[in-house]
Amino acid sequence: MSTALPDDTAERGADSFDEFSFLPVQAAEIGRVEPPPRVRRVRLGLPDGRTLSALRYGDSPPVATFLHGAGLNAHTWDTTVLALGLPALAIDLAGHGDSSWRDDLDYSPATLAQDVVAAVDAWTDRPQLLVGHSLGGLTAAAVTAARADLVDRLVIVDITPGVNPDAGPRQVREFFAGPTDWASRDELVDRALAFGLGGSRDAAARGVYLNSRVRADGRVEWKHHFAHLAAAAAAASASSVPTPGAGDPVRNVLSHSGWDDLAAVHSPVLLIRGAEGYVTEADAEEFGDRHPTAAIVVVDSHHNVHEEIPVRLAELLRDEAALLSSSGAPTPEEVARP
Repeated sequence: MSTALPDDTAERGADSFDEFSFLPVQAAEIGRVEPPPRVRRVRLGLPDGRTLSALRYGDSPPVATFLHGAGLNAHTWDTTVLALGLPALAIDLAGHGDSSWRDDLDYSPATLAQDVVAAVDAWTDRPQLLVGHSLGGLTAAAVTAARADLVDRLVIVDITPGVNPDAGPRQVREFFAGPTDWASRDELVDRALAFGLGGSRDAAARGVYLNSRVRADGRVEWKHHFAHLAAAAAAASASSVPTPGAGDPVRNVLSHSGWDDLAAVHSPVLLIRGAEGYVTEADAEEFGDRHPTAAIVVVDSHHNVHEEIPVRLAELLRDEAALLSSSGAPTPEEVARP
């Protein structure tokens, strides 16, 4: 049985900055006139002793739930949710953000989906508009296949089960396959910018602050387990000595993801792919062939659509929210909110 825990307001290690301090700037960047909604961190105790963490936006029950990609966290959705203007839930998948790491190193979508089901059961009161990016998209499909009653509409952002792990996803492996700790967050920002990630330096710094932590010894490390697994995989490939848990984490995720979950999905499905993202035209064509009732939209973006064009993505999601069934539909005023 899962147990709701008190809101997490304790300081985390050597970090004392306010994780929500970036929201006013993000709201201003997209031209949002009204103040940002109240956002709070919530936690759920899982039966195996792990903790699942998430962000709740607004005081009303969530109508949309967001799942991030590998190596990211719930805060990656902040700007998109601000632009959407609807009560929402963004979950830190296991091994990411403030959620516990898994001892068995199993971050396959089917396994992650079990935590998401528990979270949606605990924190929502109606079928959701479920939105997943990359690993989160594959996980969202697994959630919908397992518990159709929790999902009204499914949106998958720039991923399909057929994506070649040696193409676009290779960037993720290379970015995280480095040292596991750093002298400062500025070093991590420099690394992100060197890989062409994060956009402006301010945006990259914001992402780094929200995706890293300062240890008791003053060193900085990524919050998510993927960086440590990717570093172990890189070290193992350069050595003849086997390293426990050193399998390629990105390939492992994709290899465990098939088309079976999507075949079991009967909710309306929208695939949003970036023109320069991981999903190629051939991947999208295969997706359409295997799931012919799905809608497919191409947007002018790379892989991280929600970070590059959050306002455009929010427009597409608002259209989906307007089609929610009566049990999960926001009010017309909420849907029209900028």
